[in-house]
Amino acid sequence: MTEQRVTESPRKTEQEERGKHEVAVKVDGHRKEVPPGTYIVSQFKTLVGVDPSRDLDEVIGGHFKPLKDDQQLIIKGGEVFVSHVRHGGSS
Repeated sequence: MTEQRVTESPRKTEQEERGKHEVAVKVDGHRKEVPPGTYIVSQFKTLVGVDPSRDLDEVIGGHFKPLKDDQQLIIKGGEVFVSHVRHGGSS
C-alpha cells in the first residue's frame, strides 16, 4: 500500500491576494500601490488621492508629459507623476 499525502495550500487573505497584483508608482513624491492596467486619468487621480481639480503630469526621462483627464493611462509599475494647479484660463 502506498502512502498518499494531500496537502492543502493555505488560503490567502484578500489583502495578500490583492497585494500580489499591485505595482508601485510615485505620485507627488509618495509611493502608491495600485493594480496594473489601463485607467482613465480622472479615475487614476481618484485612486491615488490626487484632487480632481489638479492637473497630473507623468515624468518620463526628466520631462513632464501633461495628461488630460479623459485620456487613457497604462500603468505597468515604476511610473512617476506630479500633480499641480491647473494652468490657463482668463485673468
